[in-house]
Amino acid sequence: MDGAAPAEKSGAAAGPYRPGYEVVAERILQLIAELPLRPGDRMPTENELATRLGVSRTVVREAVKILSAIGRVRAQKGRGLYVADDDGMLGPSRWGAFFMPTDLDHVYQLFEFRRVQEIAASRLAATRATPAELRAIEAGAEACRQGHLTGQTELFDRGDDEFHLGIATASHNPFLLASLREVRRLQHQSSTIVLRGTVGGHAEEAIEEHAAIYRAIRDGDPEAAAAAAAVHVDKTLEDYRREIQRRLFG
Repeated sequence: MDGAAPAEKSGAAAGPYRPGYEVVAERILQLIAELPLRPGDRMPTENELATRLGVSRTVVREAVKILSAIGRVRAQKGRGLYVADDDGMLGPSRWGAFFMPTDLDHVYQLFEFRRVQEIAASRLAATRATPAELRAIEAGAEACRQGHLTGQTELFDRGDDEFHLGIATASHNPFLLASLREVRRLQHQSSTIVLRGTVGGHAEEAIEEHAAIYRAIRDGDPEAAAAAAAVHVDKTLEDYRREIQRRLFG
C-alpha cells in the first residue's frame, strides 16, 4: 500500500501522518461534490482519478475500497465506478448538502441533530419501553462493555449500535428510529475515513453513561433519561472532536 500523498498534492496542511488512500478518499468525495455527481451517476475511471489527483492508481484503488465499504461508491465489474444510490432520509439524494465525512462542520452539525434525537428517544423510551425492549437495551450496553474490556472494537461498536437503536425502537416512534439509524450510518462513514474506526478515549466513560441512561429508562424517569442522553452525546462529541483534531491538525 502506498504511503501518504505529498502535502502539495493533497491540499492538506502539514501535520500528523495520514495514509495516502485516506487523503485520496477525501479528495474523491470532494470531486463528486464539485462536479457535481448524483447517486447513480458514473464516475471517472481509476486511471482518470489517478491522473486528475496526481497520485498512483494503487492509492486510488485503496481509496475506492474504503468508499465502497462505507457505501459512497459502487464499483461494477466491467462497467466502472458509480456514485452509490442512497435513498436514506439523510442521503445526498434527500439532504440539501452532500455529506462530507471529513468536513468538521458537517460532523458537528450531525452531532447536533443526533443530540436532539437521542434526548427525544430516551425520554419516550422511559415511558413506552416493554420488558423485552428493556432487555434488548441492557444487552446492547453489556455487549459494548464486554467489547471495551476485551479490546474487541467490533463488539464494542455492535453493542453501541444495539444500545442506541434499541432505545429508538423503545420510543415506539418509527421516524426517530429511521433517522437515528441514518445518523449513525453517516457518523460511521466519518469515523472510518478519519479515525479508522478507533474507539477513542471516551469508551470507559461511555460504558457508565450507557448504564445511567438504561437505569433511567428502566425506572420510568423520562427527564433523567433525557438528561443522561444529553450528557452522553456531549461527551461523545467532545471525544470525537479531540480525536479528529489530533488526527488532522496535530
